[in-house]
Amino acid sequence: MDSHIHVRNLNVFYGKQQALKDVNIEIPKKEITVIMGPSGCGKTTLLKSFNRFLELTGDTKITGEVLVDNQNIYDSDVDVTEVRKCVGLLAQRPSPLPMSIYENVAYGMTIHQMKKDRREYKDAVRHYLEVAGLWDEVKKRLHDPATSLSIGQQQRLCLARGLAVEPEIILGDEPTSALDPISSQHIEKKLLELKSQYTTVIVTHTLRQAKRLADHVIFMYLGEVVESGPARDVFSNPQQERTRQYLEGLF
Repeated sequence: MDSHIHVRNLNVFYGKQQALKDVNIEIPKKEITVIMGPSGCGKTTLLKSFNRFLELTGDTKITGEVLVDNQNIYDSDVDVTEVRKCVGLLAQRPSPLPMSIYENVAYGMTIHQMKKDRREYKDAVRHYLEVAGLWDEVKKRLHDPATSLSIGQQQRLCLARGLAVEPEIILGDEPTSALDPISSQHIEKKLLELKSQYTTVIVTHTLRQAKRLADHVIFMYLGEVVESGPARDVFSNPQQERTRQYLEGLF
C-alpha cells in the first residue's frame, strides 16, 4: 500500500480523559478512507489529528507521531499554517465566510498569494466552483453573500474554497450529515470524482455511506482502532468480533 499518512503510537488526552489510545494506522494515497464507529469512539479526534486542529481545543495533550509525506507534522519546526494548507477540512456543517461567493473561493489563494493577477484569480475561482459542481448555479450571482446559498450549496462552496489552496489531503467530518439527500448525493459524487487527485479521509456514522464511498476502512471503538484494511475485506470478512457486531447492527 502506498501510504500518504502514517500514524504511530498516537495518544490524545482532553484534560484527564484519554480520547485516543495508542493508534497505529496508515492512510493510503489517493483513495477514500472512511473512519467509522459508534458515537464518542474518537473518530473526529483522529481526523483532526491529521491537520493539528486538536490544538485549537484547550487542555489537549498529544503524544506519538502523525507523518504526512514522511514528515511528522507535530515536530517543533513544522509550520502549522502550511500543514493546514496541505490538509483541508470539510466540516460537519458548512462555514462560509461572511463575504461574497467569489471572495470565499479566492480568500485562501489571496492569503497565500498564489496567483499573479486578477485574471488568474477569476479563472481559478471559476475552475474550483466547476470542480465542486457549483458554477452553473452561482455564475450570475458571484458577488452575492455566500450565506444566501442553500446549506447544500454552502457545503459545495466550502469544498471549492478548500480545494482552491491546492491541498494534498481532504478531510471530511461527517460532511453530509447536515444536508438533505440530494445535496448529500452531490457531495458524495464529488468526493468519488476527486479521489484520483486527492487523498481523502471521511468520518461517517452511516454504514451505508461508508459502503458507498470507502476504498479503505478504519473501525474504532472507545478510542482504539479495532480493525483497518481494504473496504471489501472489512465489510465482507471482518477479522474482529466487535467489527462484525457493528456491521450487523448489534451495537
